[in-house]
Amino acid sequence: MSATAEHHSVSSRLHAAIRQAIEAAQGWLPFDRYMSLALYAPGLGYYMRDDRQFGAWPADSDFVTAPELTPLFAQALVPSVRQALGASGIDTVIEFGAGSGALAEGLLEAMGSDVASYRIVELSGALRAQQMRRLARFGARVSWLEQWPVASTLEAVVLGNELLDAMPVQLLAFDGDRWRERGVALDADGSLTWRDRATGLVPPHEGPFLPGTVTEIHAQAEAFVASLARTLARGAAFFIDYGFPASEYYHPQRHGGTLVCHRAHRVDADPLVDAGAKDITAHVNFTGIALAGQDAGFDVLGYTSQAHFLLNNGIADAMARASVRERAAAQKLVAEHEMGELFKVIGFAKGCRFDAIGFSAGDRSHRL
Repeated sequence: MSATAEHHSVSSRLHAAIRQAIEAAQGWLPFDRYMSLALYAPGLGYYMRDDRQFGAWPADSDFVTAPELTPLFAQALVPSVRQALGASGIDTVIEFGAGSGALAEGLLEAMGSDVASYRIVELSGALRAQQMRRLARFGARVSWLEQWPVASTLEAVVLGNELLDAMPVQLLAFDGDRWRERGVALDADGSLTWRDRATGLVPPHEGPFLPGTVTEIHAQAEAFVASLARTLARGAAFFIDYGFPASEYYHPQRHGGTLVCHRAHRVDADPLVDAGAKDITAHVNFTGIALAGQDAGFDVLGYTSQAHFLLNNGIADAMARASVRERAAAQKLVAEHEMGELFKVIGFAKGCRFDAIGFSAGDRSHRL
């Protein structure tokens, strides 16, 4: 079967699975459920396919993440990870959603015996296989978690780079009088279409909101962080992602929300077209993430821009020693008009206390 024919077959089967789910839900599927199927349906969803999604343009990929952009990203995380391991007296790192394995590879190379165990939680069998090939030379130091640890038994430093933005979100639409939840239905010819219904859900912010506003709420990401806080007995967690505090996330100027799709290094705003063939993502409400973690037992170490976090960790010195090409790639990580300002970092700790290096300058926790 040709690649085109195989892609068409996978797309058709995913559409059939979505259609069946809509019919089973009496004609209306909440968007978070639709997004979950489009991204994670076994063997069919975007992240569950065998083809490669990550890589620098013009490679055959849809987007590039910081670890694939330059190894200096992983190297710049070393001081923060090493500090957190030392402060908590542990030697285990857990990465959620390790993508191509580039971040794991960089950290394992740089940290040596400081990391005795590097564990990966990965939903995608295709990505897990790619990670296993890339990280095979590290032997038993790397393993993949098949089962979530029992609550309050985990001791580790947890990492998540562009993890939270890939968690399904619910959509809310405001007509000027009340909020309605936006979901997915079928039109007369069986095509996917939007449909709103009454709801008691509201955004976690007072507004004001303009009539016609469509925005997201992040129950799954917040539940994940709360679950991690309850499971972690001792250690720290760092999440790096694009997003804003609630006051900016729900600002009237952002009345169209943040939901977008990525394919072939291009962005579009219609997640109902070509489900499974492109990434679907929403920016992170870091206020909600911080509150979910705090309420479940985390202490917030800090919150800042990616640029401040990496500079605090010494990336400027690493760039000074790097080649011109490497320096140009790393500049994208810290430049305000690239990833430096849009991407943020939030840190949590539990069972240990330390002044985190990554937030030593430019901490914005007071804005959450």
